[in-house]
Amino acid sequence: MDFNILADQYRKELFENILPFWLNNSQDKQFGGYFSCLDREGHVYDTDKFIWLQGREVWLFAMMYNNVEPNPEWLQCAVQGGEFLKRFGHDGSFNWYFSLTQDGRPLIEPYNIFSYTFAAMAFGQLYKATGNGEYADIAKKTFDLILSKTDNPKGKWNKTVPGTRDLKNFALPMILCNLALEIEHLLPEDLMHSIIESCIHEVMDVFYRPELGLIVENVLVGTEGLSDSFDGRVINPGHAIEAMWFIMDLGVRLHRPELVEKAAQIAVQMVEFGWDEQYGGIFYYRDRDGHPTQQLEWDQKLWWVHIETLITMIKGYQLTGSQACLDWFEKVHTYTWSHFKDNEFPEWFGYLNRRGEVLLPLKGGKWKGCFHVPRGLYQCWNTIEKCAEKNNTIYSTLYSV
Repeated sequence: MDFNILADQYRKELFENILPFWLNNSQDKQFGGYFSCLDREGHVYDTDKFIWLQGREVWLFAMMYNNVEPNPEWLQCAVQGGEFLKRFGHDGSFNWYFSLTQDGRPLIEPYNIFSYTFAAMAFGQLYKATGNGEYADIAKKTFDLILSKTDNPKGKWNKTVPGTRDLKNFALPMILCNLALEIEHLLPEDLMHSIIESCIHEVMDVFYRPELGLIVENVLVGTEGLSDSFDGRVINPGHAIEAMWFIMDLGVRLHRPELVEKAAQIAVQMVEFGWDEQYGGIFYYRDRDGHPTQQLEWDQKLWWVHIETLITMIKGYQLTGSQACLDWFEKVHTYTWSHFKDNEFPEWFGYLNRRGEVLLPLKGGKWKGCFHVPRGLYQCWNTIEKCAEKNNTIYSTLYSV
């Protein structure tokens, strides 16, 4: 594998295809914020605005401005989206709605914790880009609310009856692994370390079940045991694999190579469990015991699952030298670029059937926005470049006179 050629492939796709697609098509020049519902060619087909996707796009362009180059077009895009969110996205007390009309009127109440997490990420990066203290304040207040909701993320909108089958979900501790590093610059050091250690414990000791070799989506509250139910048996391979690159980043940050090694091993176990041997690609959902799932879309192949797997596998190889990670990266890379990339129009398809055929030609919608594809290309490009540098160093050492 030529890492230099591969890095260039990811870099070119990011800068020549994906970023221009969102810059040119998603920005609402009339009311601010972004359209996420874009068809195959980039035309808007629905004007509702989903807070978590608004936050993700703010974060993406602010992050690119901070980490790649101070491109004023990227900053303007991020700031206008942030200002729209600041004005319309919450109820005045930083309880973030789920969705708005085009002009900013709330449609769906703030039941979804991920509206909060991506708002915090957005304003944390926006503060880095601008130095505007108001953005830092929004990020910190939102993060405080997230921490207050960890035991009941949906609050009064929780539909389950307490005391019968109380389940704790993997999604929040998983995202906090990433969010803590994202807003580390705004947190007291002792608080940050406390949150990180708690999240690592939850992900690696509670939701990862060594007796199964799998990460489960739900465990019983209190006992932290397994539930023999639809929700208790469900496995989301992509979710688990994505979490492993968050854990790897934490392992690097904390100088804990054993944590990185364990995350790489778990990631390989999860992709082996999730891979469709008949048609290729990674299943969306599986039942840990092989029973039918309640999710009718269980066998679909989704863009984010494959892109997050690419990030995890190339990081696993770069950080640990795992040949299994490199082999899986190559396998998933081949599938992803041959099935999700649209060779006629910019951006990637999001939804394939089990056979790998396009189910929906959209490039964005209620769940797909300006996030997984550009973030994945950015992460892979940077990590592959590190692999190339390492190989070049080895080559120079071997053949130096």
